[in-house]
Amino acid sequence: MDFGPQEKPESPEYPDLPKVLLRSVDCKQGAVRCLQYSADGNYCLTGGADKSLKLWNPNRGNLLKTYMGHGYEVLGCEGSCDNSQLVSCSMDKSVVLWDVTSGNFTRKWRGHQAAVNCVKFNEECTVVISGSVDTLVKIWDTKSRSQEPIQTLEESKDNVTSMDVSDHEILVGSADGHFRNYDLRMGKLVTDYMGDTVSCVRFTRDGQCVLASCVSSPLKLIDKTTGELLQEFSGHINKEYRLECCLDYSDKYVMSGSENGQIYIWDLVDGGCIHKLDHRDLGVVHSLAPHPSKPQLLTAARGTLTVWDASEEDDEEMDQEPTLSSSSVYDCKPHWL
Repeated sequence: MDFGPQEKPESPEYPDLPKVLLRSVDCKQGAVRCLQYSADGNYCLTGGADKSLKLWNPNRGNLLKTYMGHGYEVLGCEGSCDNSQLVSCSMDKSVVLWDVTSGNFTRKWRGHQAAVNCVKFNEECTVVISGSVDTLVKIWDTKSRSQEPIQTLEESKDNVTSMDVSDHEILVGSADGHFRNYDLRMGKLVTDYMGDTVSCVRFTRDGQCVLASCVSSPLKLIDKTTGELLQEFSGHINKEYRLECCLDYSDKYVMSGSENGQIYIWDLVDGGCIHKLDHRDLGVVHSLAPHPSKPQLLTAARGTLTVWDASEEDDEEMDQEPTLSSSSVYDCKPHWL
């Protein structure tokens, strides 16, 4: 009888893995630099090397609207909780707040001295937080006409590469090898040293842990309170590029891009790699975004947006177009038609 190591079965033990390729979309905006789901997961955003921000229906592969106003590549983007606004950042050093309905920008902040890598709304979408190559994190008031930030976080010693935001915390990853957790309720800063350039940081959905990706290192799951290393996730290739990582909607799986054209998926508890999503000849898979409430995943490589799901799409569900807001602003035809 063979008692040697055996591969874990993908099914039925892992029926909720987003391993089925639904569609690949050529975004026609040069290289896709960032992507993000809307708050309820019905729509998504992509930022491109052609200076554009695009709004999509990923379930149908339809382009809904294009937002132009940046002077260089768009590096970060996010939608507001009520789906009425978008925010984006760029290599042109600006942070732009957009009105979804009109397609025009309502604010353009130019307080950074270098390219802006990442941007986030707070939970109530009353402020925007941006992180830049100038080592600064700036917080902007979306209601004010002021061009000055309401607060600047200056603790990072190198490029701010990644951020995540909870209801009362700001998590900042930096090329100085540290990630910093700003607790706004307690007025406290906790810094953890990771040893290598931190390329991506994410809170777990329960808010108890931090998932950190470092160049040339395994992914690490860190206890937010004690700083204890809980688990490592290895096997992917990350030697040169800033690759994103995330957890799925249920906090059961850890996912990361790789420089060999694959997405690696690990079991959160035991750290074993349970599946890989092959992107064939697309090269480095640098960006990914998990659906907020179901086993679906968006990935980006070169100029292609790829949608993955746990099962084949249901035609009956596809016939029912979801509405994001009372004004149905996402359900109108693209503005150039």
